[in-house]
Amino acid sequence: MKYEDTYCLKDVFSDVDEAIHAQWQALGDLYAYWNERINLISRKDLTYLFPRHILHSLAVAKIVSFQPGMHVLDLGTGGGFPGIPLAILFPKTHFYLVDSIQKKIKAVEAISQAMELKNVTPLCQRAETLEQTFDFILSRAVASLPKLYNWTKGKVKRMPQRNTQTGQEVTHGLLCWKGGDLTQELATLPISHRIYPLKEILKLPFFDDKSIVHLF
Repeated sequence: MKYEDTYCLKDVFSDVDEAIHAQWQALGDLYAYWNERINLISRKDLTYLFPRHILHSLAVAKIVSFQPGMHVLDLGTGGGFPGIPLAILFPKTHFYLVDSIQKKIKAVEAISQAMELKNVTPLCQRAETLEQTFDFILSRAVASLPKLYNWTKGKVKRMPQRNTQTGQEVTHGLLCWKGGDLTQELATLPISHRIYPLKEILKLPFFDDKSIVHLF
């Protein structure tokens, strides 16, 4: 299958080892195979798997570097985004990929096994039922910010982390991939936030109205 902008990953992550790039590229055939059996992403969007899903997922690595031994929750992982691309980049960080749809979790498990990702635990579960706490919780276009905040209250460890671009400390918290105007969603939240516009990180027109919001 032909994919658009397959080299966008090398443009943005030019300093990453070739073996990791090879693993990212290998996701193309796996997602093409599983998308024929389970609707993980739209068939039209599969052509843009690399910029719109894999690169989009990896953008958070330009904000924070997940350290060895950390536990990171991918809430509402769907087809495994952002968890699977990040698990490849951070092999010593453990990622819990959670979704309430069993067939999607089965596909995520199969993809993780095919990629031999030992740092991925797929779980068919709702966020509210999780008892564990995490260093970071990730959520890619799952729900409104107030809902995400309510679902994850008390599930994040409070520790500092370092912004990989500025060197400034980033408090552990909830990192949400969002699009459009977030004014109303943010106005009702009782916690602090910071917005990272993706157009400043990824330099592609598709991301002009998209951002990652850090709630802490």
